[in-house]
This record gives sequence, C-alpha cells and structure tokens, in this order.
Amino acid sequence: MNIIYGVIAGVIFGIIDVLLMIPIKFDSTEKKKIAMLGAFLSRFAIGVLIFNTSFPFPSWLGGLVIGLLVSAPDAIITKSYIPIFTTGVIGGITIGIISSFV
Repeated sequence: MNIIYGVIAGVIFGIIDVLLMIPIKFDSTEKKKIAMLGAFLSRFAIGVLIFNTSFPFPSWLGGLVIGLLVSAPDAIITKSYIPIFTTGVIGGITIGIISSFV
C-alpha cells in the first residue's frame, strides 16, 4: 500500500513542480521539456521514497532529508539552489507529514 501512496504523492508533487516551471524562460522548447521531465522525475522520486523509507526520527524530518538529498544533484547542476532546495524541502516535509497519517 505504501508504494501506491508514494506513487500518488510523487505524481502530485511532480505535477505541482512542473506547473511552477511554466513561466520560466528557456533557450529552446526542447530544453524546457527536458528540464520539466527531470523536475517531474525528481519530485516523483521524493514522493515514492518518503512513503517507502523508514528513519528512526519523525516522518517530517525524514521527508526533509529525502527532499534535500534528491534535490541536491539538480541544484548543483543547474546552480539554482534556492528554488530547487525550497520546493524539495517544502514538498518533502509536507509529504512526510502526510505519510505519518496514512
């Protein structure tokens, strides 16, 4: 059941992150599509991992850790630290809290 909840959370988080990227300008449509796909997959992974990982501390903190770890490569590659880490942390904590009630 955790896999299903993780997939649902990941899809929702991925869609939200892609919607946040719509106003961002890119050099080409192709680059924007690739960036959006990468962002979706990164956020999808956060949702799946939070629901299927167990830590010896509160679930919101586990969500924070996973959100930071999964966001780090994208933030480093793009040098867009603040927006990527911010959405990763907010989404990770939110999904972590939700996972504690399911």
